[in-house]
Amino acid sequence: MTLGLDVENPRRLPPKAPPRSIVVLGATGSIGTSTADIIKNSAGAFDVVAVAGGRDPIALARVARELGARFAALADDSGYSALKQALNGSGIEAAAGRAAVVEAALHPADIVMGAIAGTAGVEPTYAALSAGRTIALANKECLVCAGAAFIRQAKAMGTQLLPVDSEHNAIFQALGDAEPETIEMMTLTASGGPFRAWSAEAIAKATPEQALKHPNWAMGPKVTVDSAGLMNKGLEIIEAHHIFGIEAERLDVLVHAQSVVHGLVAFRDGSVTAGLAAPDMRVPIAHCLAYPERLKTGARRLDLAAVGQLTFERPDFARFPALRVALDALRTGRGLPTVLNAANEIAVEAFLNRRISFHDIARLVEACCEAALRDGTASEPSSVEEALAVDHIARESARTLLAEGRGFGMLTTC
Repeated sequence: MTLGLDVENPRRLPPKAPPRSIVVLGATGSIGTSTADIIKNSAGAFDVVAVAGGRDPIALARVARELGARFAALADDSGYSALKQALNGSGIEAAAGRAAVVEAALHPADIVMGAIAGTAGVEPTYAALSAGRTIALANKECLVCAGAAFIRQAKAMGTQLLPVDSEHNAIFQALGDAEPETIEMMTLTASGGPFRAWSAEAIAKATPEQALKHPNWAMGPKVTVDSAGLMNKGLEIIEAHHIFGIEAERLDVLVHAQSVVHGLVAFRDGSVTAGLAAPDMRVPIAHCLAYPERLKTGARRLDLAAVGQLTFERPDFARFPALRVALDALRTGRGLPTVLNAANEIAVEAFLNRRISFHDIARLVEACCEAALRDGTASEPSSVEEALAVDHIARESARTLLAEGRGFGMLTTC
C-alpha cells in the first residue's frame, strides 16, 4: 500500500489535481451558502466560474467576491445597477434578468450546483444539463415538474445528475452498484417537522411562525413549510422515482425525528443498507461536489452514543394529508406531479402571506389536481417547455381558486 505516494520516489507526493470548475446557481440561498462554505474551506479544490442569485444584489456581490467568481447574474433585472455598483473594481462581470441566469448556467464548468429554489430553477438547470454539464441537483422542482425530460436528456448527453437532497444522497451512497431489480424498497425518512406530535386540530391552526420553526434543519421558508406538512417528503418521493427509476410501489416514507438516518435501501436478499450523517447539508453537498472523491467538511461528526436512540414511525396521513396528495399524484402520473408542484408553490406563498390556513395548503393543492384531471390539463409533458406550460396553467388555477374563496381562508383562531 503506497498511501498516495509516488512508487518510484516515495518522498515525492503525486501532483495535485487541478481545481474543479464550478457554477453555483442559487448562490445566496441556504444550499448556496453551504456550498460557498465548502468551497472556501477546500484549499483551492474549486474554481468558481459563475454565480447566480435571485433578488438580493448585495448578497450576490458578496458571494461572488468571496468565491472569486468571474461572472455574477441576478434573476431580478431591476437589481442590475446595484449589483454592478457592488462589484465595481472587482473585475467580476455583472448581468441581470432571466437570460443572464441561463448564461451563467452555460459557462463551461466541470459541475453546476443547481440550487435555485422553485420552478425558477428549471430552465437554467436544464440548459446546463443540455450543455453536457454534470449537475449537483438541489432543486427538487426540476424533477417533480419535468422529471421525464430531465432524465431523458441526462441519458442523451451521457452526463450525471448527482442528488444533493440529504435523503436521495444517502440512498445514492447506500445503493453502491446494485441493480434496480435487486431492490425491494427504498425508504426516505422525514423528521416530522415542528408538528410531528401535534394533533390534527392544532396543525390546522398553525401560524407561519410556528411552521417555520424546524427542529433539525435550517432551510428557506418554502422548504421549511413543506417539511412541516410533509409535502416536502411527497415531492422527494417523486424525485426518487425519477432519479433511481423506481416505481411508486417500491418507495416508502418513515418519520424519524432524529434526522440521523436519511435513507434506506432494502434488497431482495433481506439485507438493508442506510445512509447516516448528522443533519448538515454540507455533507451531501460535499459528496456531490467532489464525487467520486471525498472532501473534508466542517460538519459535525455523527456520535451515535450521544444520540442514544433512533426512533421510526409511520406517517399519519390524517394529520399530514399533503403527503397523501403527493403520493396520489405520483401514482396517477401524467402531468399531476407538475400540477401538484405548481399549486403547492402558490398555496405555501398564500399561507406565508396569511391568506389561507395551514390546513388549506393540502386542500388547495388537491383541488387543483382534481380540476386538472377534469379539464384535461394534466396530460404528461414531453418536454421542459410543455412542463412549464402545465405549471403556468396550474398556477392560474390555484390563483383562481384563492380569489373565488371556495372555503379557503385563515381560521379565526390563527
